[in-house]
Amino acid sequence: MKKYNILFIAFIIVLFCSCNDFLDNNPEGEYEKESLDYSKIENMFNPVSGVYATARSYNGFGRWALYGLIAVRSADIEKGGSPTDQAEYTDCKNFEYSKIDNFWGLNYSWEGLYYLVQVCNSSLEMLGQYAKHTTTDADKKLNLQYQAEVRFIRAYAYFYLVRLWGEIPIIRDNTDILNTEKVSKVPVAEVYKFIDEELDFCVNNMPALRPNEMPYKGQATQYSAWALRAKVNADINDWDKVLIATNKIYDSQKFTLFDDFYQYFKKPGMLADETFFELQYSDANSADIIASDSWFEFQGPKSITGVNDMKSGWGFMVPTQYIIDLFTRRGETVRAETSFLYTGKATPEGDVVNNSSVGEPTVYNGKAYLPSTQLTPGRIDYGSGNNIRMLRYGDILLLNAEAKVRSGQSGDTPFNLVRKRAKMPELTNVTLEQILEEREVELCGEWGESYFDLLRTGKAADVLPNFVKGKSEYYPIPLPQKDMNPNL
Repeated sequence: MKKYNILFIAFIIVLFCSCNDFLDNNPEGEYEKESLDYSKIENMFNPVSGVYATARSYNGFGRWALYGLIAVRSADIEKGGSPTDQAEYTDCKNFEYSKIDNFWGLNYSWEGLYYLVQVCNSSLEMLGQYAKHTTTDADKKLNLQYQAEVRFIRAYAYFYLVRLWGEIPIIRDNTDILNTEKVSKVPVAEVYKFIDEELDFCVNNMPALRPNEMPYKGQATQYSAWALRAKVNADINDWDKVLIATNKIYDSQKFTLFDDFYQYFKKPGMLADETFFELQYSDANSADIIASDSWFEFQGPKSITGVNDMKSGWGFMVPTQYIIDLFTRRGETVRAETSFLYTGKATPEGDVVNNSSVGEPTVYNGKAYLPSTQLTPGRIDYGSGNNIRMLRYGDILLLNAEAKVRSGQSGDTPFNLVRKRAKMPELTNVTLEQILEEREVELCGEWGESYFDLLRTGKAADVLPNFVKGKSEYYPIPLPQKDMNPNL
């Protein structure tokens, strides 16, 4: 196995330019594409590496503004910070969308996800050029695998685009961007169909390995695609497909839950056997550092005193009293210690979260916390060197349990695997309601899963204040985008 991972491979395909509307940007890396020697098959991974690099960056999933949009509407998260700082997230939380159509974070996130789509399209064009020079069956197979990795990340981008905005444009080719008339919204069902078709290509052309078994540790694999496909089809309540996808993973016996739930979200849990996809930022104690767009700082406490030197965070996206009460009522200990970081208390490692000012949060998202004792010496930014967990086995086990119960089978075994790690007693004949509550607790503070579960089960209006069915599901398309293109 190669000793380096994705984040240290040369990134040659993208010329980073200023963040403008995706409709105005030229296809990325145009000059590089024309000048590359595509006969050098040994360089074929380079465009794929560029996609991974963009996915983890501020132009991809790693931007804090995007995470705020995804997370804040769920029942387990509220804005945090001071009342006036980034106040639009409170409008998002209250479903007061008329106040946010010109919110910078909304436009910034739209641009970033379509930037990532654009980079994926460019990479696929280059891989198509490399394919013309492949002569062996092994190289042809590898080219298809690399295409599948890129299409997986492109599908992931569209997954968040459709979850956030509903009807959106599908940009299959960067030449479409040059013709505004071709950039128009398509129905939500069509977007999900496109994502599912992309993932079908992926599962048929990616290796049946864990990401931590790949040559470049952390590459997406067939199981990454099966996991995302399960979530895509759960959104649209196609439970036959969810069951097929989750069974493919469960029956492989290749994935296990990391023993220590608390440490899974810290450095010891990076690229564990539980992981299907992570955004990688580890500096491997080297002189290089790869940082997210303040993703961890965004959620960190505003004042923390570390055992070792460490910076504080910004104080956003904090747990709600609703979710704290749910944990308390259930007698949660392991998951409570992991999910909640209280002010005025020391963490297990001895870092002290200092008391907040009046009107500011008294509890923060513990899953974004990295102890100062795990920071690389000299790297003191909050969460520095940790990876962002995007897709993990605990989520898939509970989807498998849900799909089984919905089809008249027992979901007890996958359900209780999750509870066992959390040191919760096993249950028998588990119901749909119990599984959904388990998901709420297990996935607390992770990518707004509580919100999307409420949407697909039709319970959002019963749980979320101000939610109006048929009106509140999706954010408005950013006003600057609509001004540029009336088709939106």
